[in-house]
Amino acid sequence: MLWKRLLCAALCAAMALACGVPAMAADGAVDVVLSDKGVTVDGAAAGTDPDAAVYTAHDIVYYEAGHDFTYGEGTAADEHTAEEAQAHTVVHITQPGTYRLTGALSPGQIAVDLGKDAKKDPAAVVTLILDGVDISCTVAPAVIFYNVYECDAEGESGSAPDLSAAGAVVVLADGSENHVDGSYVARIYKSVTLNEAGTAVTDSKKLHKYDGAFYSKMSMRIEGGPEDTGVLDITAENEGLDTEMHLAINGGTVNIRSGNDGINVNEDDVSVVAVNGGAVHITVTGETGEGDGIDSNGWLVLNGGLVTAAACSTSADSGLDSAKGILLNGGTVIATGNMLDPITAGEQCCAVFSFAGRQSGGTRYSLTGETGGEVMGLTAENDFTYLVMSGPALTAGESYCLYAGQTQLQGAAGAAGMGPGMRGGPGPRMPEGGGQPPEMPEDDQPAGDPLDLPGGFGPQMPEDGAQPPEMPEDPLDMPSGEQPPEAPQGGMPGGAGQGGFGPWGQTAGEMTTQFTLAAGMNSFSGVTENSDVGA
Repeated sequence: MLWKRLLCAALCAAMALACGVPAMAADGAVDVVLSDKGVTVDGAAAGTDPDAAVYTAHDIVYYEAGHDFTYGEGTAADEHTAEEAQAHTVVHITQPGTYRLTGALSPGQIAVDLGKDAKKDPAAVVTLILDGVDISCTVAPAVIFYNVYECDAEGESGSAPDLSAAGAVVVLADGSENHVDGSYVARIYKSVTLNEAGTAVTDSKKLHKYDGAFYSKMSMRIEGGPEDTGVLDITAENEGLDTEMHLAINGGTVNIRSGNDGINVNEDDVSVVAVNGGAVHITVTGETGEGDGIDSNGWLVLNGGLVTAAACSTSADSGLDSAKGILLNGGTVIATGNMLDPITAGEQCCAVFSFAGRQSGGTRYSLTGETGGEVMGLTAENDFTYLVMSGPALTAGESYCLYAGQTQLQGAAGAAGMGPGMRGGPGPRMPEGGGQPPEMPEDDQPAGDPLDLPGGFGPQMPEDGAQPPEMPEDPLDMPSGEQPPEAPQGGMPGGAGQGGFGPWGQTAGEMTTQFTLAAGMNSFSGVTENSDVGA
């Protein structure tokens, strides 16, 4: 009978709430509505019981002012008062499940912690569906995953795990705009060893250190919805989007403005950043005096989607930085910086332009085809000396011209040595002992619109009214469903078009305005204004 079924459902919901587990919505998600006036969970006011799946408190982790040198490594600029921290509402999530977040919280934090044993528990997975949130935190990350399942806890160094089982999952709901504005926590000591005089720390163990505005201690993946129209804007006082292990971006649009690195994964020689789909746009403001666009302490692998990354204007940093190697297998990439890490490319064309002098932000740089129309381009956010362009819009065997605004540029194929900003060496840094570069997760790559570039990366008209090069109907020409080429295997092939950094170290050729590309890597040095030499 209907009334019995309704009564049974009501009793089950009541029992679930009594046990601290919120009743699930029709799609399986717990609805959490954020508000400075009070957080609700499935329509009821969130409680303060730490045994509940969702509860609120004011116990944020932050770098506290008033301590001596044995407390941590922070400076006065990293410190916050107890009163400032107490003003934050922390929304704790303590049980596995899917949670849909909406509303605004300022100041506040979303903190996910399933307990110290969660790292080894495959069921310890939390999915946060961001569906129109605005979260601001002034003393710490605005969103942080402390303890969830680590899907690669036993993985070998240099490998890229399948992140489909990651314990930290973020989904950008279709049509949603989400804003996260966060700070960081400088290194706080768990214990210290002092010198004999007791005046300096000679050794220490870490209790807390969270550099990013959006942070996970475990591997994390970011997904888009079925239509791939969700957006996440991250504004960061220090670093933007960080994990202590691996990060995969499979969909949605992620826009980052950060004082330091836009993206950072920080397990030395282990962590991998993989961009498999969606769009990532990074601008490093340089408020900390430095910052790479993407900084991986292990590998950086680009398989699909769109990446634009602008490093700090004033420091020797790179749009794309990786300690172990950058593997370019597919997608569209435009990166600028004052340093260059070696890139290993497959068959897709990649052009690296090394400029004779620093280039100014605000100018549009256009790579035009033989018909004069723009094939790829961006309006630079920051000053830079290196420009990297790669994507399926570039064709091996064809020649292109490069413009800064309306000024045609010239350069020499190959490079006369390492150059002032180059680091690493003339070839990609492969694993020690002849190991293979990592294989990447086989996550779906949802389709998006890579031409809709926020933050000045899209087509813009010159301020003086001059006409830019003509835009083709589909300048990026990214066929739907096309699979990127396989990552190169083994050591470093030599020569242009073979997937290595062969052109570096060769004698620079004659200056020319015609940049003819081969498959794989292509480098051009001494780029400057056209003086009609070899044009």
